[in-house]
Amino acid sequence: MEKVTGIWIDKRTAKILTIDDGSEYFQTIKSSIEEYRPKGGSGTKLKGGPQDVVQDSKYTEREKQQQKRFFKSIMDTVGGSDQIVILGPAEMGAKLYSELSESDPTVYKKVSEVKTTDSMTDNQVQAWIKKYFKL
Repeated sequence: MEKVTGIWIDKRTAKILTIDDGSEYFQTIKSSIEEYRPKGGSGTKLKGGPQDVVQDSKYTEREKQQQKRFFKSIMDTVGGSDQIVILGPAEMGAKLYSELSESDPTVYKKVSEVKTTDSMTDNQVQAWIKKYFKL
């Protein structure tokens, strides 16, 4: 039997279920991606005057680096799998898939599908992955 892995991912956590010869391994990886709330800027009471301008390039770059570290920890966990499915809300699954294509082509080739799903409990993630792989 091949080693299959399902990854449910959002900005805060990745829930990973690996099934190998009937044995199941479930783990959660927490991300260190910071929440961003713009502060500062300038404004005016005049109509058509300058609007609030916030320099967020530092935050954007920091967020990219935090995402790369988060994705690397996931890739290290699922590297030995034969088949992988990625799911989750929003665009984090697609970002992980894109990062795999750039930094780890061997794992990238093992991804069978990237699906958009709603938020799920641990049990729902496990049931979805088992159903997907028909186990």
